[in-house]
Amino acid sequence: MSHESLQIDAERCIGCGACVEACPFGALRLESDLAVVDERCTACGACLESCPVEALSLPAVRAAEGTPQARGVWVWVEQSAGTVHSVSWEMLGQGRRLADELCVPLTACVLGHDVAHLAPAAISRGADRVLLVEHPELAHFGTLPYAAAMEQLVRRETPEILLLGATSRGRDLAGAVATALRTGLTADCTELSIDPVTRLLLQTRPAYGGNIMATITTPQHRPQMATVRHRVFAQPVPDPTRQGLILPLSVVLPPESLLTTLLSYVPAEEDVNIAEARIIVSGGAGVGGAEGFAPLRELAQVLGGAVGASRAAVDAGWIPYPHQVGQTGRTVQPELYVACGISGAVQHRAGMATSRVIVAINRDEHAPIFSIAHYGIVGDCLQIVPALTRALAARLAR
Repeated sequence: MSHESLQIDAERCIGCGACVEACPFGALRLESDLAVVDERCTACGACLESCPVEALSLPAVRAAEGTPQARGVWVWVEQSAGTVHSVSWEMLGQGRRLADELCVPLTACVLGHDVAHLAPAAISRGADRVLLVEHPELAHFGTLPYAAAMEQLVRRETPEILLLGATSRGRDLAGAVATALRTGLTADCTELSIDPVTRLLLQTRPAYGGNIMATITTPQHRPQMATVRHRVFAQPVPDPTRQGLILPLSVVLPPESLLTTLLSYVPAEEDVNIAEARIIVSGGAGVGGAEGFAPLRELAQVLGGAVGASRAAVDAGWIPYPHQVGQTGRTVQPELYVACGISGAVQHRAGMATSRVIVAINRDEHAPIFSIAHYGIVGDCLQIVPALTRALAARLAR
């Protein structure tokens, strides 16, 4: 018996149940003293070593059979109400570099409704062609319809590489598509390159709390999928003279992908996009509480910047999650980053270490944040920040 990938040799199986206990998804059971697998199987391989008679096997799944024919680099262009998320342009820049190394075309995938105007913009930023899918059910992002549409496109052409932004939507869509295609997915990449010998995509991301950088490959399955962190790569300069092919395509959305209906959209009361901010004043545990962010907001207002926070401050409930900077929050790359009362844990540094200028204010002169700061002030941020605000306000008023 088999389930797409997991093979069970009925002649060898002795019905011992060892594989049933080993399966973390409950996809195996015993029927008439034989192991049976169902649709919950993810082909993770956890059951293989548990079988004492080697009745289980996991040959390459169907996605790998077409690997030699896979060709091209694809980028999903994330948009909302016809406005593109800037991480998509960043990925097109990287996609162009990867496609040139592989000598293959770069394709931008634009999904939505009334979004045809985005196709020329994608071409101007490096795409050789645009797959344009317009459907009323794609007017607003939904995991199921978007995943169904993207899966159909991939199955039609089998690209080598598919890149998505590591945004909340991108992460959601990438996981659903990778599961449907039974291929690999590397999340939150900070570096992408091509192995010149194997032509494999080298996908690098922080691991073990940011203490090491892991490079991951997908040798057998296609497409090689990765989500890419925002503000890690530079956006390409648009070239309005570039020419490319725009291909309007249709998809059939199955009924099961249309189980939900959007009744209305209510934007968050506080619209925060710290990833785009040129100046960020960020607070950590050292601000002492929610009230400690008041002087930081005043400084940010004087500088024309945004307010960020460490995970400790967010976990304490002092400030909402959209302000969080770090490995589990936003990756930022502002011109100026002012870290107030932030010790500088490796997870936080992973999200802001590439800021052009870092100013650290902390009472602990041995705080790790000082190791990456361009300027450091040892002292109480609740006393120093208001003084800075007054001085800067006076200077700017001249």
